[in-house]
Amino acid sequence: MRLIVHGQQAYGKSVLEAILDKGVDEVVAVYCAPDKEGRPLDPLKEFALEKGLPVFQPESYKAPEVWDELASHESDLCVMAYVLLFVPEEALNVPKCGSIQYHPSLLPWHKGPSSINWPIIMGRKKTGLSIFWPDNSLDTGPILLQKEVDIGPDDTLGSIYFDSLYPLGVDAMLESIELVRDGNPPREVQDPQDGSYEGWCRKDDVQIDWSKSSDEVYNLIRGANPQPGAWTTFNGQEVKVFDSRKADGIGEPGNVISIDGEGAVVATADGAIRIIKVRADAGKLPVHEYAASAGLDVGAKLGS
Repeated sequence: MRLIVHGQQAYGKSVLEAILDKGVDEVVAVYCAPDKEGRPLDPLKEFALEKGLPVFQPESYKAPEVWDELASHESDLCVMAYVLLFVPEEALNVPKCGSIQYHPSLLPWHKGPSSINWPIIMGRKKTGLSIFWPDNSLDTGPILLQKEVDIGPDDTLGSIYFDSLYPLGVDAMLESIELVRDGNPPREVQDPQDGSYEGWCRKDDVQIDWSKSSDEVYNLIRGANPQPGAWTTFNGQEVKVFDSRKADGIGEPGNVISIDGEGAVVATADGAIRIIKVRADAGKLPVHEYAASAGLDVGAKLGS
């Protein structure tokens, strides 16, 4: 088939690289996000240019001239790998077989832009990815293919994405292209009354409330690790919390129970969390080093 690859960043590059390595289909155009002044070149754009592929970077996909440009490629399928700009159906339907898109959750659950963070924060045991046929709504189109992923008790946003959803997603894209090429690919319609939608997981969503249970606090920290980074305060200064583990201990929520070379143990409503790595004014460092520089000691209170 004649393919358009539309995406950005490392994942978009990996999908393009996998398609080219397989050598079955022809990539006739690459679309990616517009350049940003002062920022490095998008990895997808850089790789596409290295391979001599034509690159297009429209500011919007709502303009008829962009639809005409898409049509000029005479493509069979558009493969959308990590696309943040809204693409209307007038553009999605230009290729002969339409467009397919990657989404890192088991649709219809966790529609929206932070679909990896929220299942972890909510304490879910499973997540996954969906390749679907996008439409004019957000993550609501018919599903072509899905892959399930277990969320381990100590998984973080980073481990779920980089160890599971990223590589599995690249393979799923190739499998989906093959299903389209073979004809009559699945189009399982989503029930609009089913599933969930969550917005961006932002800083305000991940302030640690030490009066909650250890499970809730731990899920919040790992679901925000590395982005946007769960945070608390000490002496009025913001401290981001990254690596952590549930621990034994009891005390007033937010109080530091102990500090040693393995971290600081902080009380929750029903137990404790061992904080291992933080980021503060001095940068990202082990918590015992932060404690020494910031004057954090046993009995100190976080979050006030």
